[in-house]
Order: sequence, then C-alpha cells, then structure tokens
Amino acid sequence: MGDPKSAGAARPDERVAAASAEIRRTTTHWGTYDFTVRDGRARATAAPPDNPFGQTLANGLHETLDHPLRIVRPHVREGWLEHGPRVGGNRRGGEPMVEVEWDHAYDLVARELARVRSEHGDEAVFGGSYGWGSAGRFHHAQSQIHRFLNLDGGYVSSRNSYSVGAQEVVLPHVLGGPGMGMFDWSPQWSEIAEHGELVVSFGGAPLKNTRVNQGGMRRNRAAEAQRACADAGVRFVLVSPLRDDLAPELRAEWIPIRPGTDTALMLAMAGHLAAEGREDREFLERCCVGYERFRSYLLGERDGVPKTPEWAAEISGVPAATVRELAEAVSHRRTVVSLTWSLQRAQYGEQPYWAGATLAAMSGSMGRPGGGFAAGLSMTHGIGLHRGSMGVASLPQGRNPVRAFIPVARVSDMLLRPGDTVDYDGEVLTYPDIRLVYWAGGNPFHHQQDLNKLLRAWNRPETIVVHDSWWTPVARYADIVLPVATPLERDDLAAGSRDTTLLAMRRVQDPPEGIPTDFGAFAEIAARRGFAEQFTEGLDADGWVRRLFAETAARLAARGVELPDYDEFVKLPDGVELPLRGGDDIFAKLRENPEANPLATPSGRIEIFSGTVAGFGYDDCPGHAVWLAPTEWLGSAEAAADENLFHLLSHQPRGRLHSQIDFSAASLATKIDGREAIVLHVDDANRLGVADGDVVRVSNARGACLAAVRTTEGILRRVAVMATGGWYDPVSPGEPGSLDLQGNPNVLTPDIGTSRLAQASSAQTCLVRVGASPEAPRSRAYEVPVTRRAAP
Repeated sequence: MGDPKSAGAARPDERVAAASAEIRRTTTHWGTYDFTVRDGRARATAAPPDNPFGQTLANGLHETLDHPLRIVRPHVREGWLEHGPRVGGNRRGGEPMVEVEWDHAYDLVARELARVRSEHGDEAVFGGSYGWGSAGRFHHAQSQIHRFLNLDGGYVSSRNSYSVGAQEVVLPHVLGGPGMGMFDWSPQWSEIAEHGELVVSFGGAPLKNTRVNQGGMRRNRAAEAQRACADAGVRFVLVSPLRDDLAPELRAEWIPIRPGTDTALMLAMAGHLAAEGREDREFLERCCVGYERFRSYLLGERDGVPKTPEWAAEISGVPAATVRELAEAVSHRRTVVSLTWSLQRAQYGEQPYWAGATLAAMSGSMGRPGGGFAAGLSMTHGIGLHRGSMGVASLPQGRNPVRAFIPVARVSDMLLRPGDTVDYDGEVLTYPDIRLVYWAGGNPFHHQQDLNKLLRAWNRPETIVVHDSWWTPVARYADIVLPVATPLERDDLAAGSRDTTLLAMRRVQDPPEGIPTDFGAFAEIAARRGFAEQFTEGLDADGWVRRLFAETAARLAARGVELPDYDEFVKLPDGVELPLRGGDDIFAKLRENPEANPLATPSGRIEIFSGTVAGFGYDDCPGHAVWLAPTEWLGSAEAAADENLFHLLSHQPRGRLHSQIDFSAASLATKIDGREAIVLHVDDANRLGVADGDVVRVSNARGACLAAVRTTEGILRRVAVMATGGWYDPVSPGEPGSLDLQGNPNVLTPDIGTSRLAQASSAQTCLVRVGASPEAPRSRAYEVPVTRRAAP
C-alpha cells in the first residue's frame, strides 16, 4: 500500500500492487473480516465498513499466520522420545522439543493409541477439547476429535462448560430443559426496549463479551440493541464490584457489592417482598412449586435468621435502604433480573442463579413481555438478540462406546486421583485411570483453575498428544505436537449461535507446506488404525463441506426456505439471511396456561423448592436457594485481619477470545509492557505504594504471578481484577510452584467444585495478596521454545 507518511499520487509499482490485491472475507468466532491478499499471503485485516465495532479484534490478525511462533513441523518431547511413555516423573514443558518427520509422528500417535487401549482399555483415553477452536461447521476441532476417538474405541469425555457449568446443572432442576437452552428463554433486548421498565443487572453485561459469538457472526448488533433500551427509558441498575460492567451509554446506577455476595442481596430483596406481601402470589401458586417452604426460610422461621435488607447489608456491603428500594422497584416495574455468567464461577455458584430465578418469579414480571429472568444477557453476541437456531448441519460425531465422564472442571482431580469417587448431580462418579490425553482445540492452561495443581496432574499420564498451530502453553506441555492449519486457512460454513446469517468461510491463504487440517491429521492416523474409510466416508474436506451444505439446504427446503447452489453461495460476501427455528417464550406460555404448557421439571412448574435436589442430600446445595458463606471472601475472618488481602476477580479479556493468539496486536494492546494488568482502586494502589504501570507480585498459597498496575476509581476497594488468557509463563517451565511472569490469574484461583451438584469451576472465589515487586523479569511467553532436529 506504500508508505502511509508519503504524500501525493501513488507510484506505478504501488498502483500495480493495489490492482493485484484481492479481498477475501471469512468469519471467526470474533467476527467477519475482510483480508487483503497479495501473492497468496494476507497483508491486512479490516472489519467490513458496516461493522466498525468489530475492528478491535481485527488488528494484526493476518500477522499471526506467518508469526515466528507458528509450528510448521511435528515435534516430540525429548524425554518421551528417549525414554518412552511412563506414569509420573515427566517434566512436560521443561524439556526441549524434537522435530520429527510427519510419517514418524503419525506412526507414534497410532501406536500409542493401540498400546494404551490394548494394555489399559478404552477408559484410559481422555479426549480434551473446547468448542472455540473454529467457527466452521466442519473444521470444528471438538467435533473432529470426538468423531475420531469414537471410531477408535471411545474415550472418557467431559460434561458442561467452564463458562456456565453451574447453570447447566442447576437450572434444569428449577426451570426444566437443557442447561444451555436457557439463553433462548431470556427476555430479548427488543422486548425490553418495547415493554420493559427496569433491568437489574447482577454482574453486568459488558460489551467486550459481545465481541465474540460461538460459530461466528456477520455484524455486531449488541451495542445498538442495549442502547435502544436506554433510549426507550429503561432504567438500568448495575450490581457489581466494577463500574464498567455496563456500557456508559446505558446511564446505569452503580451499586458496588462485595464479590460472592449477590445471593444474599437477592434473598434479602425476596425476603422484603415476602414480608411486605408484595410477591406475585397468583403466579407463584399457579406456576411454581415450593414457594411456602422457601418463604419460611426467607422469614427466618426455620433458621432464626430473617433475610432482611439489614442482614444483607452486613454481608454484601450494600446499604439496607438501597436493598429495600431495589426490591420495591422490582415489584412495581416490569423488571428483568439479569445475571452474568461470572456469578456462577464461584463456590456455591448454583445459588445466585437459583435465587435470581426465584426473585424473578416473585416479582410479577415472569412470563410477561420485557420482563423475567435472564441467564447471561450479552454474555456472547447472540444472547438477547434472537431466539432459536438456523438448523444448519454439522459434522456427525457418532456414538461414544465409553460411558465414563467427568464434569469438565475436574480434569486435575481425575488425573491425580484415579479410582477416587466424586458426587455429581445425584450420581457418584469414579475417576478413571487416564494414560493418554488427546487434545485438539482449547488450552487447559487457560481454562483450568490452580495451574500448579494442573501441572502436577498433567505430568502423570503416560502420553499427551496435542494439535495446535502455534507454540501455545498446551503445545509446550505436550509429548507429541501435530501442527494444523488455522481457521483462516480452511474453507467452511459458518452459522453463528443465535445469528441469522449463513456465511461461507473462504480460506484467506494456504497453510504452510505440508501442514494438514485437524481432519487431515486424524485421517492419517485413522488409516494407520484401520478405520480411514469410516472416518472420511470417502470424502475430502471440500467434499464434506459440500455435503453439510447440501444437508442444510434439504432441511431448509422442508421449511420452505431455498438456498442458492453451493458454488453461487460461496461468492456471496454477505451470506444468506435465514429465519430461525424454535425459541418460544416458555414462561409466557406457562403463565397463560400451566396445565397446557408444562415445563420439563418433575412438577411441570418452576421448582422454587426441588425435591429432587433436596433428595441428593448435599449440604452445599440444598433444595432451594440459600446463602452459604464461601471459604474465601472479604467477609471472612482472614480478610478482616489482613487489609492487604484482596478479592481477585478474573474476567474475560478485551483484546482476544479466551487465550487465543495472545501474541496478536489486538491482545498486546490491552497489556502493559507485554504483561497482563491488574486493576486496583486508586486508594488501594496509594496504600500499597504503587502506581499505574508498576509491576506487582500477586500471590496466595496456590501460586504467584506478576502483573502491571492499572488504577481506577470505578472498582470497589480491596477488589482486584485481572483478565484471563495471558499465556502461562513460569520462570522454571515444568516446575510446579514457579512464579508466572505473564500475569495468568489461574495460578491463583482455587480448583474446587461449586458444589457436589455441579462440580463447576470456582475461579471467582479467590483471595490474594498484592505487593510491590522488587524485580520484574521480562515475560518470555512469546519466545519460541527450544527445539532440535531428530537424528537421521
């Protein structure tokens, strides 16, 4: 494009270069982008002109494809190559990686799968993945690995998600239906703008979260949808330790609250409604069960502790008058009780969601337009914009012959404690003895809590195989690494969750020579394992994409919707707009006629008290919403005795999706000198003697990391906030307990289940000490690891 500082007309060579450039459009989980391609290589990335909000995460995206961190040859850990697989005693991450030939790498993986299954059985294989690897319907790493392992004999799987693990288990007991289906039952922003009066947002709905959408999106619409509500006069109240958890344009009233105490505040609001007789008795009697038992708890008739505004003020730090006014407002106005996902990622994380649904049922707004209970409004782009799905075909995964599974956040316990048992949703699970971990798509050194514990667990299995495109933390801590093409180097179909546009994903450029897709790598190993035909069904990747498009076209034709021919479809830059299916407002139907429209609960009603959950006998999750004090919070005796203890919250980053391409320009722009920031109140920073940009040591008994200070007045005192996803970068790789230089909060967070019901992650229940760091070694997270070539 020439030197941007030069003036005047373009030189002839510049005009030729511009004329030879091609614009290729493709879709990712964080938006649709136009890539300028010249000589077969991507040279620039831009959001389409009608989507300026998407530009933030576009910055530098094309530069990641040819980055020095790109893996272009298979590698094997030196110790594994020389000594073979062994249980325990491994130093993953602390040894050089050895470059090997492709056939050798495929042979090693195939032989190791055969050996482990023969010697230890199919339950000795764990298939790890996470659904954010690619927006495509075919090149979806989680689907690819599950299909491959199912055909190979099966694998131990994981259930639920780190994002909403507690909700996925508890809400089906309370409201019925699938845990992830709750997002379709929330009031939509358009309904709130038309009919709503009040949104009480526990934890907020930050626009940074709407920059991503599972399966992709054509254009960011969440900001304008939220703003339309404010323009229509809807009152927003933000209950959060952090003021910017709602956009400034919403003019929200900020109620600072101690982290982990939202349940107490909701219970006190409910208690005030019950004590004053302001609850929606008619709805509670017709459409709910168990209210009288819960009411007895609220009034203190069973435990001698009335759940009053004064009671909640002591716990939450929210003044009793504020609690009382908010409860009154909820009972008088068409209200949405909205909960962010982060509230459930804490000890007893089931409780705020149960309490929130109960408060909404009491409010008078449940089942009425623009009111009710919202499970994660704007936590991803599509939630709150549309209900239902396009019904697009996806890669069939087949049936897993292995029945053993774990809740997703219990991976470290599984690896460390084979044979032990764990309670989960009324079942007792036995941890299998995992000898081989196969991971494709995702980074457990981002998602998992207590990374030092994970590293101890990670060193136990005999073999860990990873597919990756860059030297991410999980690739550095593998035994065998198979490099694969990135989502920008593959053709596919994209159908975003709760989006209305079916898009063609055009490859931006070809992958480096010899690098396969996940599908290609699995096909090679399947051939060595003897089931290539079953895995590929005689199709290459292009054939599979065309097949999925044809299946989608047939489904839509049955609904009276016609798609163009595939070859015409891929030429459409804006894709095809499609109607969504499903997505009824089940609570409106319930209110209208509960007998004709029962919920999928045992009673067919909202279960304010669940006899099923009560029957499990869990003291950490009884039969209705309750307040249970977490082990780590600012109201604890330990925190009261030490003013240098902070409550650490770890939230989603602004410049990336989870930990993906953390080295990109968009991600680096959010850091301070290449290190993650820790946000502190100005007064706390002054008390500690640190200022903006200073490096501090953040620590507790689980670990320690360095972070750079960023101060604000928009945060509750003694609360610290760090973004997740900074690449794990210990001083001594492979050694548990080593200081992390990058600022990864999961070296600090506890690896405990939310309760025996869901066993979900409890990252937000975390106390830390913050202090000035006399030394601040430079982070090495983006340095290429030590490798060598295998001897001929």
